[in-house]
Amino acid sequence: MTTEPAARPNQPETIPLVGFSDKDRPSSAIINTCVHCGLCLSSCPTYRESGLEMASPRGRIYLMKAVDEGRIGMESAVFQEQMSQCLNCRACEAVCPSGVQYGAILEASRVQLEQARGASNLPMPLLPVTGTEPAQLPPRPLWQQALRRVVFDGLFQEMALFRAFSGSMRLYQQSGLQRFARQSGMLNLIGMAATERMLPPLSARFVTPLGQIYPAEGQRRYSVALLTGCIMSTAFAHVHEATIRVLQKNGCDVILPPDQGCCGALHTHGGDLDGGRALARRNIAAFAGLGVDAIIINAAGCGSTLKEYSHLLHDDHEWYPRAVAFCTKIKDVHEFLAGIELNRAGLGHLAISVTYQEPCHLAHAQRITVQPRTMLRAIPGLELREMHESALCCGSAGVYNITQPTMAAQLSARKINNALATGAKIIATANPGCALQMAGELQQRGEDVQVRYIVELLDKSYRSGGG
Repeated sequence: MTTEPAARPNQPETIPLVGFSDKDRPSSAIINTCVHCGLCLSSCPTYRESGLEMASPRGRIYLMKAVDEGRIGMESAVFQEQMSQCLNCRACEAVCPSGVQYGAILEASRVQLEQARGASNLPMPLLPVTGTEPAQLPPRPLWQQALRRVVFDGLFQEMALFRAFSGSMRLYQQSGLQRFARQSGMLNLIGMAATERMLPPLSARFVTPLGQIYPAEGQRRYSVALLTGCIMSTAFAHVHEATIRVLQKNGCDVILPPDQGCCGALHTHGGDLDGGRALARRNIAAFAGLGVDAIIINAAGCGSTLKEYSHLLHDDHEWYPRAVAFCTKIKDVHEFLAGIELNRAGLGHLAISVTYQEPCHLAHAQRITVQPRTMLRAIPGLELREMHESALCCGSAGVYNITQPTMAAQLSARKINNALATGAKIIATANPGCALQMAGELQQRGEDVQVRYIVELLDKSYRSGGG
């Protein structure tokens, strides 16, 4: 019999990272917290796949420590490979008895590498690693530099640009260009077939935050704000609409404050902490003064990043207190709904079989595992079938499936094999990257299995119940 994973304690949200310097050098204090016990090995996806010590959290910390102490330089091919190959899923943090803040030192190591490459959007020079001269690495190819600038400094900084880009992708789908590109084999020639396959169907309906207020149904019990973000507001606009309806059914006024934007997850995970800080300040300012009971997030990766704004800005004397106040309001939608008196009377019967894939940044970073299952089990008629390794990463991890396609494909296949073994017809999740990764794998196999957000299933249940 499959047993439900035990609840994990909530992770502290407002304690500054020990020794995390304003230069974003990996903290020696955090590195030395690791006692190399190896309890993290079985939880690490890349170690599980490769069996290599250097591809484990312990092995990567050895490499970070060697760089920190000057025994190897950042020109080490092994160091660069492992800093890139890590998914930053943070499964190791969830099981670490010493409380090593692995995500912090990984992100800082990536910043170091970008600085050493002379990335134009990051501060220079880098602090010396082994002596008096700043470390220098060959710069990224010009096309990579241009792509990073377009993505980090353009699309994810300006939501108007992001929506325009999303609109162009819809035109690509609707005009017949997508069909031509797929049937002609052109995507295979340029190595983009697997990536393009994950592009979700885009509708003309985006969720653009303009200060809208969606009133509660029945008695108003709470006032909440919704972070619309980037990809969630375009490719997954239907999930936002479902989230708003579910919150209304539970007595919430839902506010969409203007001037908000991307959460900054891709920046912080990709070595651009300054870009992440700029987005953090923007979102903190956008949600300030609303007087809401909670700021609701329906994407696991976004929620994890938002809850760590106080870590990200802890050296900023002006913004740190505001970040702390902001973090106390952040609630994952399942976390929020499980913490109130859920409107169960309005839920209608859904005769469906569902298995739940746990997004890494919900299960490991936010330690939210019981609440999503509670929401699924609240739906009358729904049969929840637990899958093996439900919390092992699916291989998406932001842009990991683009930068590390081989490992991502192995993990995606492993995840879908486990999901299909349950016989469930729906895979429930709570993160856009996971949804795209699994849908792409299912499409490639020709499997008649759907990927749905938990909140979509709740919404469907409320709508069928009519209450």
